[in-house]
Amino acid sequence: MNEKRLEVQEYSDSDLISGCLKGKELHQEVLYKRYFSFAMSVCIRYTKDRNEAMEIVNDSYMKVLENLGDYDTSKSFKAWYSRILVNTSIDNYRRNLKHSSAVSIDNIAETEEQEPDIDIELSVNDILKIFSRLPENYKLTFNLFELEGYSHDEIGKLLGVTTSTSRSNLARAKKMVRDIYMKEFNSTAKRHEAV
Repeated sequence: MNEKRLEVQEYSDSDLISGCLKGKELHQEVLYKRYFSFAMSVCIRYTKDRNEAMEIVNDSYMKVLENLGDYDTSKSFKAWYSRILVNTSIDNYRRNLKHSSAVSIDNIAETEEQEPDIDIELSVNDILKIFSRLPENYKLTFNLFELEGYSHDEIGKLLGVTTSTSRSNLARAKKMVRDIYMKEFNSTAKRHEAV
C-alpha cells in the first residue's frame, strides 16, 4: 500500500483517529508524535526518571489504540488521552508500590502553611529535581490534586487510601517541596545576591 507520507500538521485529530481506527500505521505514528511531548510532560510528573515515563507513555498509547473505538469524538482527544496517561501512571505506581521509599511521619514536623520568599526563578529541570526527591505517594497525591484537579475523595479511591491520608500526603508534599527549595535554591539565590 503506497500511502503518501503524513506531516504532523497536515491532518486534524479526527482524520488521524479515523485512520487509526482503520488500522493505518502511518496515522498511528503521526498521532503518537503529535502528542508525544504532551504525554511525556504528564508522565514525567509521576515517575522517577525519563525511562519510566517513556514506558508509561508507550503503555498508554497502546491503551489509546486498543480503546479508540470507545472515544467520544464530541470531547477533546487531549483530555481523554490525559486521563489514560494519569490512570496508567497510577497503575504503574501501584505495581511498584512495594519498591517505593516511604517517609516516616515522625520525620516530618507539622508547620503552618506559609510560602517561602521566592528569590530566584527555577528552571523546569530545577522543579523536576525538587519533585524527584518526593516519596512516590506524595508526588502522586500532589500531581493529582494540584495539577489534575482531583478531589481528595477521588484520590483516596484511586490510590486505595482514606481521604484524610490524601490530605495529609498533600500537606507533607508541600512542606517537603518548601524545605527542599529553601535548602537548595533559596540559599543559592542569597549567595548570588551577596556577590
